[in-house]
Amino acid sequence: MPTFRHRPRPRRSRLLACAAAAALLGPAAAACDGSASAGGPGTGAVLRLKDPGNEGVLAYAKREGILEKRLKAVGARVEWGGSYASFTATIDAVRSRSVNVLEGAVSPALGYLSTSRDIKIFAFTDPVTDRAAPREDGLVVPAGSPARSVHDLVGKRIAVNKGGRGEYLLLLALKEAGIPAARVQRVYLNPDQAASAFATGKVDAWWAIVRAYPEVVAKGARVLRQSRDLPDKDLNIWAARTELLDRHPEAVGTFLDVLRELSEQERREPEKFQNVFLKKGPTAVTGARLAEDIAKARHGNVPRHAAREDGAYVKAVSDVFSANGVIRTAVRPEDAIFDLRAALTSGTRP
Repeated sequence: MPTFRHRPRPRRSRLLACAAAAALLGPAAAACDGSASAGGPGTGAVLRLKDPGNEGVLAYAKREGILEKRLKAVGARVEWGGSYASFTATIDAVRSRSVNVLEGAVSPALGYLSTSRDIKIFAFTDPVTDRAAPREDGLVVPAGSPARSVHDLVGKRIAVNKGGRGEYLLLLALKEAGIPAARVQRVYLNPDQAASAFATGKVDAWWAIVRAYPEVVAKGARVLRQSRDLPDKDLNIWAARTELLDRHPEAVGTFLDVLRELSEQERREPEKFQNVFLKKGPTAVTGARLAEDIAKARHGNVPRHAAREDGAYVKAVSDVFSANGVIRTAVRPEDAIFDLRAALTSGTRP
């Protein structure tokens, strides 16, 4: 397995370059704090996150102003952006730099990295192994569908998120069943589009993920397969744009510290992290859905720093995608993983 190396630019060299740029262009034109990601000269790093919604550790952090306080201590700040249903739905925002830190899974990160190399994974979350924990994905069919197994979907239309977790899990399920991927039709839709297509019968099945899964099951969908039935290597991850990681690892490290602390607290007190902003309304959950979300939070694992050993997960997912033509060439672990711990202890931080 390759060793991941990070060579941050020494602060003195950056300051000299900044001074030279200021002499030529004027101080307003020289990004002396380190970049376009910083939001302008003298402002420090800016972590741009999607809106966290009404539940979870980031919603709680936003309500309490925790990130604002902690990031200020390292000369950084946070900006909250728009709402996106998944990692793949956030891609355009990442490319435009309106989001520069995001959560997802290895699979959509590799889908992105197959065409762009401007993000890296800095944290992984180990899978939940307790079989009593609520599940968060599944291959579903309508309640009245005659399909009883993956074999019954040969020739059918199956909705998945392109280059993402749904497509990865479907490919694993097809391989396990001995069915060539070409014998089903993968229909690429984001979660909102897939929910509509599934409800109106425009697709025969759907590998639903994230919040879409419990919602569609609550409406009566029948589950054929889940990730727990498969040799799933697709861990949850946190990724960031490379310029933010290279220039401001201390800001990203502070963000991860907050995530870890709040995730530990969420495991102990999951009720506090539900219906954070609104107790009633379209974003609030009650009854069985609320009980399931509390159970998920109680069983959830805590994000950790990416490590060299995580290259095995990247390779496993990359191999599935490249073997099925989802990506043209395999993504190497060293192109996907950022060693944040090494960057923070190297002694050459900005």
